[in-house]
Amino acid sequence: MRRSAMGKLTVAVALVAAGWGVGRAQTTTPDFEVIVDAPVGETRIECVRGCRLSWIERGLNPGANASPTFTFACSNTGDGRCSSARVGGWIEPKK
Repeated sequence: MRRSAMGKLTVAVALVAAGWGVGRAQTTTPDFEVIVDAPVGETRIECVRGCRLSWIERGLNPGANASPTFTFACSNTGDGRCSSARVGGWIEPKK
């Protein structure tokens, strides 16, 4: 009986160690990458990899097509700042 319990414990420890080793060996990468270029005037948001963008400030537009690049601009409001636009993003399925 003691020998059986020791064998089960050894197998359990070996499985946990193997799972931990495999988990540590994997590196995580982001699902998508975005570049934001915000000079004075026009702001450009570009999805470099893995996503599509669309303007959703006033809600979702079912007729809008998401694209990899989104650009918006605002006029000077007196204090030199513009409120940010609300941009929605969707992760593209991996090919």
